[in-house]
Amino acid sequence: MKIKVGIFDSGIGGFTILNSLLKIRKDVEVFYLADTKRIPFGNKNFKEIRLIAKEICNFFEEKNLDALLIACNTTNACALDILEKELKIPCFDLINSVSEIVNKQIVGILATQTTVKSSYYKKVLSSKKGDLKIFQNECPEFVSEIEKEKLDFIKLNNLADLYLKPLLNENIEELILGCSHYPLIYDFLRKKINSDIKIIDPAEALIKKFNESFPIPKTDRYESLSFENVKFFVSSERDEFSKKIKFWLGINKEIRLVNLRSNV
Repeated sequence: MKIKVGIFDSGIGGFTILNSLLKIRKDVEVFYLADTKRIPFGNKNFKEIRLIAKEICNFFEEKNLDALLIACNTTNACALDILEKELKIPCFDLINSVSEIVNKQIVGILATQTTVKSSYYKKVLSSKKGDLKIFQNECPEFVSEIEKEKLDFIKLNNLADLYLKPLLNENIEELILGCSHYPLIYDFLRKKINSDIKIIDPAEALIKKFNESFPIPKTDRYESLSFENVKFFVSSERDEFSKKIKFWLGINKEIRLVNLRSNV
């Protein structure tokens, strides 16, 4: 019997979590929800994000999930308590997961405006390791650029220089990609940062925590990455999302349109 797993994000950012999951296990059935109608989440206020979180719970409640993988850092930062309380299943989040693998003293975080304003990354990291120096920077335009059907690398280059400079000036030793969209341009960012600075994708830490709670059966031998047991749902722009799935994942899949019942 397969483990029923929910993944949600405002758009394609959750692909980083989905790929990390499917690369190492095949015993899962995944329900991927993209709230494309309200993307980006990162510029919404605390109250709006918490309302969205409740509606996401309403969507997942009837799916009889075994676990939820929270692919959105902003929702993670503002509404983790709502997700855990409403769904009453194990909820694996990026921020608490990544806090366990930070090893250096001077840490930089790239994140959305609302994630930075919440200070949740700082709170969690400091609680695990009190002597850290933590520097955050907002990246208000990254998500909208990464979501475009054709990436504008000139624009991305200018934005990356703008967002990275304040952190690099602090001589950071590790850089956390604090929005699930950002690892989609990992290779691009890697070229702009000295090799001695470790770039951390929180998705890897999240999947590690998930695997600890749901061990991979010894009889299961991983063969190849398959999206056969993944169902995709969007709140708008089904055709556009289908093209993004083709571009980023290399597959053609049915996309189901859902109404999350809000005007936020």
